[in-house]
Amino acid sequence: MKMLILLFVFLHVSSSVKHTLRFFFTASSGIPNFPEVMAVGMAADILMGYCDDDRNFKPKHWMEKIFDDDPQQLDWYHYLCFENEPNFFKSSITSLKRRLNQSEGVHILQRMNGCDWDDETGEVVGFNQYGYDGEDFLSLDLESQTWIAPKLEAVTTKLRWDADRARKKYNEMYLIQVFPARLKTYVEYGKDFLLRTDLPSVSLLQKTPSSPVSCHATGFYPDKADLFWRKDGEQLHEDVDHGEILPNKDGTFQMRVDLNLSSVRPEDWSRYDCVFQLSGVKNHIITKLDKDQIRTNWGGDPQFPVAAVIGAVVGLLLLAACISGLFIWRKKNNEVFQVSSQETIVNFHQTQVQVQCDHISDRSDTNVTVEENTPGATTSGEK
Repeated sequence: MKMLILLFVFLHVSSSVKHTLRFFFTASSGIPNFPEVMAVGMAADILMGYCDDDRNFKPKHWMEKIFDDDPQQLDWYHYLCFENEPNFFKSSITSLKRRLNQSEGVHILQRMNGCDWDDETGEVVGFNQYGYDGEDFLSLDLESQTWIAPKLEAVTTKLRWDADRARKKYNEMYLIQVFPARLKTYVEYGKDFLLRTDLPSVSLLQKTPSSPVSCHATGFYPDKADLFWRKDGEQLHEDVDHGEILPNKDGTFQMRVDLNLSSVRPEDWSRYDCVFQLSGVKNHIITKLDKDQIRTNWGGDPQFPVAAVIGAVVGLLLLAACISGLFIWRKKNNEVFQVSSQETIVNFHQTQVQVQCDHISDRSDTNVTVEENTPGATTSGEK
């Protein structure tokens, strides 16, 4: 079965901030006991809610005030989730399968559209793109109002949509006018939640006496952060292993970096420390390499946060099983692209949206010091 996971990049800086509004629609064929059409909405890179064609509609709590003040938006989302998009995607995937002679097997059609907004320059960038069975299918060049077809199978659709004037006006209106206006509203309503800054707790963990020492930070937000080991104040690039940023159940994040002790002499331990940096935050969190501060899981140490160590792995497996059928989107070098839709092990360079299952996490405390940072789609535009 094709395994599909949603991944997103959170953007956060202290001065100019680029906010995003993204809608992800996924239609599937050949997956038993799974909704044929699902949708996820993201504002400022935070989950707004999700829905499916089984008439499940679950907005997040911070969106409720918006819907109370503007019931027409709620009506629009209901129409989008339960009528407009299911009809479009079901007919489209049926048409594609017929055109490509695909009578059997699992097939996935997805769309991502929305906009980016720079709150300092006011620049707005709209985007709209489709993928089919794990490969790019169509993307909109908004400036020329033409569709780009990287595969021969998409040319027929490209030519038809290029000639559709109503579609062009619809895309331009939503991508350049409606979506940016709504994004600004969402950021204003949810700013206390969306634009907050949370510092983590930091722990030193070790599985066995011969294992690397893991510096583990959990509970931070946003996910634009760095964690690294230093020796004599200089960042280490050898004998270290950097883990990925993972989501916690409460919407915060965790990460780790391991230090290989084979090259560390016992008398030099005091020269090493672990540094956590959060974008936009003046102070760094510094944790000294100290045997007395290391939590272990040998000898029955009751303080060892087992959930923090294995929770990410367990949560990943549960989440992958629960939302198989969604798609993998990644952002690299400022270009969104798609990862193979074949079953895969997820690499968390970006932040995963939790749709149907909770991620297991644990937040641990330890003794740390603080050091000052010295400078060095969706409306459907596609019918």
